[in-house]
Amino acid sequence: MMWLFQLFPRLLWTRRFGMVGLVGLMALSVDALERRANTSLTLPQQPPRLGYKWVDTFPGVTFANPVTIASPPGETNRLFIVEKGGHIAVVTNLANPRRSVFLDLTPRGLMTGGESGVLGLAFHPGFATNGFFFVFYSLSNHVSDDGRGLHQRLSRFQAIPPTANQAELSTERPLITQYDQAGNHNGGDLHFGPDGYLYVAVGDEGGGNDTYNNAQRLDKDFFAGILRIDVDARPENLEPTPHAALRDGNALPYRIPADNPWVSATDLGGKALDRQKLRAEFYAIGLRNPWKFSFDTESGILFCGDVGQEVREEINIIVKGGNYGWPYQEGTLAGPKAGSKPARIPLLPPLHEYLHGSTGTLTGNSVTGGRVYRGSRLPELKGSYLFGDYISGNLWGIQPDAGYSGAKTRLTSERFSAGFGADPRNQDLLVASYAENKIKRLDFDPAVVGSPLPSLLSGTGAFSDLATLEPQPGIEAYTINAPFWSDGAEKRRWFSVPTTNAFIGFSVTNPWTFPTGTVWIKHFDLTTNEITGAKRRIETRFLVKNASGAYGITYRWAPGSSDATLVSDQGLEEAIEILTADGSVRTQHWSYPSRSSCLACHTSGAGTALGFSTWQLNHDETQPDSSSVNQLRVLANAGYFNRPVPSTDTLPRLVATTNSAASLEYRVRSYLDANCSACHHPGGTAPNTWDARFGTPTRLTRILDGTLNDPGSSSSNRIVVQGDLDHSMLLSRISTRGARQMPPLGSNELDRKSIELVRDWILSQELLSRGSYEAWRFGFLDGLPLAETEPSADADRDGATNEQEKLAGTHPRNAADKLAVEIRSQAGSLELVTTQPANRRLRIEVKNSAWIDDPWTELPLKAATPLHPRDPLQVVIPLGSSPGEGRYYRVRVDGL
Repeated sequence: MMWLFQLFPRLLWTRRFGMVGLVGLMALSVDALERRANTSLTLPQQPPRLGYKWVDTFPGVTFANPVTIASPPGETNRLFIVEKGGHIAVVTNLANPRRSVFLDLTPRGLMTGGESGVLGLAFHPGFATNGFFFVFYSLSNHVSDDGRGLHQRLSRFQAIPPTANQAELSTERPLITQYDQAGNHNGGDLHFGPDGYLYVAVGDEGGGNDTYNNAQRLDKDFFAGILRIDVDARPENLEPTPHAALRDGNALPYRIPADNPWVSATDLGGKALDRQKLRAEFYAIGLRNPWKFSFDTESGILFCGDVGQEVREEINIIVKGGNYGWPYQEGTLAGPKAGSKPARIPLLPPLHEYLHGSTGTLTGNSVTGGRVYRGSRLPELKGSYLFGDYISGNLWGIQPDAGYSGAKTRLTSERFSAGFGADPRNQDLLVASYAENKIKRLDFDPAVVGSPLPSLLSGTGAFSDLATLEPQPGIEAYTINAPFWSDGAEKRRWFSVPTTNAFIGFSVTNPWTFPTGTVWIKHFDLTTNEITGAKRRIETRFLVKNASGAYGITYRWAPGSSDATLVSDQGLEEAIEILTADGSVRTQHWSYPSRSSCLACHTSGAGTALGFSTWQLNHDETQPDSSSVNQLRVLANAGYFNRPVPSTDTLPRLVATTNSAASLEYRVRSYLDANCSACHHPGGTAPNTWDARFGTPTRLTRILDGTLNDPGSSSSNRIVVQGDLDHSMLLSRISTRGARQMPPLGSNELDRKSIELVRDWILSQELLSRGSYEAWRFGFLDGLPLAETEPSADADRDGATNEQEKLAGTHPRNAADKLAVEIRSQAGSLELVTTQPANRRLRIEVKNSAWIDDPWTELPLKAATPLHPRDPLQVVIPLGSSPGEGRYYRVRVDGL
């Protein structure tokens, strides 16, 4: 966190006191935790595998957010990986792989957040002689005739010679540089067809519901379909009609194949086309976000995965002149603009579609696409179209010649599968694992590999008494500050580090690291009788840390059972009857998570174990003798951490969302960290780029007025708009259950108290008065020379910078208006007295001399109040009475 300082005039006193006395940490007595090794747990380090599986293709080689896999025609010993953040990597000598950077696009000024970035790569059919390859990528702030800002670009580059493992950025020749008003729905996949033409997938420009009216246009821009162009500019083909996207100063001319479907079109669905603007580049239209497509290497059929909006995901066979219906239809259902569909416009149904899944079994919510399997390793799959879903990770197979069917076979899963390719040596199916930064191949185990999972909870060795859930030695209970919402269930938690010589990697602000074999256990109870308060045991979950990351399993408690049974890897759904307080009965839908949905949140980037961190575990626990002791200190004293833990009173901590003594912002930021930060963090799996982590200052999170990949029905929608509920999509998404809910997993019931909390925050004076520095500067410093209005300036020369005055709520042009600090004598002792402003954290620091190099030490203030209180508080710090050497004090005021 960036700390902002409030420095006051020197406070010099003839007093020296011991810092140990100030810390005030009580010594742990008989209630101290004694660390013990666990010997009872029976869970294997790796879950058993049966049947199809993904295995690491290049052990020891990693990639940064890979999205595309490609290889030049005819080559068998090089593979190229598109990394969304700006690099195209090449892997040479595939049997003994070495990764290097083939092309670095970062100097171009990329937009890489959300669905933007480097997205597509295709090698020219004649690459072996001409070295030409084509890239689709996003420019962040390009200037064109259409406007300044985000542009999607298709460019040709050249490898000189073609066998070179590094290409020069200077060889770039743009073909299309299209202005784009939204960061989502970019498509970007590229492939050369059997006819030698380049096919390009383009999304509908973004927003929601076809915001910009692109999906049913042929005389506008390059959006919402599949383009087919002649990059060799053969003389028999046609010149494109003029467009601003083609006028880049170094643009490479291309032509339109003379047999493209709309070269002679005069209308679309009865609506006349402007022939002067005809985009005859289109091969197919009516696609929302065609993320990945591929040609079957034997039949030449073009398969495309088109990402749906609310309810359906599609696999389409793309044919010349095909119109796939968006936004008139979504799959075979009515789309958001079904009412404006022309009477005589033919729309093609998908080859296959699937509904968005529930949060437990999670069929999927974002189709990736795939390819027809033509490898030799798995002959039973030959000719099957294999495709995946980014959210659920599921990999399915369908038979393309079976026609439209709801039937598909689930083979395995890989969370956040961003793209598929083929091993050039044997055509094995490869997947770009976006979350694990790996390239994996599909393989098959004919028999169970690995130790089996216990079929009953009693077989896990976690509990010595299932009736009371008393854990075995070496398995310790813990509690957290701000729990994830789990549909009203009450939860208990335990953890186990395997041996006493294995340690947790402690960090104040970053996720902790954990030794292999660490296990976390979470048990759920649900109130099923609101009149008597009777509860039912629902499930007991395990998360096991292993060398490759982690895996999760859960055990279901049947009503009245004395033991819980293992839930299958596909998860389970259950309807639970709840007797309400008014005597009526309602049905609550409960989702037991699939193993792939467990790993959708428990990623290495999110710290693996959600809720096991400094800011979640930093709180006091009441002891049997009514005293209290800090949970982090207990763990530190027991020897769980790899380094000393600072005073817990100076460390960050979340606050319960129900704590009304805390500021609204503090409670909301705690809620967002607990419920959203697993995906919404830099490099996280969420397509949007706002940051939900508590340690990121609010002004840097992009929460306030942050733009959206999918703004929905209004371009005015933002993540949070101060004072505007209707356009704050964070509130909308947490207030929804279904396809657009947030968080997307783990809940079927609304968290009404947290919804109300976020509502109150959006409308609060606290948020409205927060404002930007620019707005504050205009209100308080208008008319002063510009240099006097900078955040680091001190306009009234009172020792506090303008930024500090803003934080403290004092007037920057009135030297008398400052945060009052005094040291006074009270009953023979000295004490420091000041005020903690509302929604601000107060830090009081001390040092021994006026020397600049002499470090300041924060006083570990023990306080029962929240770090960021709702109301201003008077703070009194006892300093003692013994005479001694001088001390200097300062007060800092920090914002969230």
